[in-house]
Amino acid sequence: MKPIYILNGPNLNRLGKREPEIYGTTTLAEVEAMCRDVAGAHPVAFHQTNSEERLIELVHEAIDEGAGIIINPAAFTFTSLALLDALKMFPGPIIELHISNIHRREPIYHRSYVSMVATSVMAGFGAAGYPIAVRAMLARLAA
Repeated sequence: MKPIYILNGPNLNRLGKREPEIYGTTTLAEVEAMCRDVAGAHPVAFHQTNSEERLIELVHEAIDEGAGIIINPAAFTFTSLALLDALKMFPGPIIELHISNIHRREPIYHRSYVSMVATSVMAGFGAAGYPIAVRAMLARLAA
């Protein structure tokens, strides 16, 4: 069974400490535990990186080994054509996830390159969005 790749971009390693009024107090380790719990027996490849290069390499790995991608690209959402190009190669479902509602934030956060290739987009559910995304991905993969 191919894993669901859950990919997290820059600064998400600081969840729980970084701007808790926007991102909440849940840590990335807690997010990972929630995702694995909801996934049950389905394998999960959970990664975080502050490097655009590494995030693209993880997408490449998912192209070869993954069933689906849940990605919170963080700032790379709005800046990375290279990430967009990598995601275009992924043959399965892609869920773009954001902890905050990016559409209620400053205008710079309103244009997502990732949305151009995402199967679905989730924003504004806080850290609770991750297990929701895992459930949605499991349902999509089962269909």
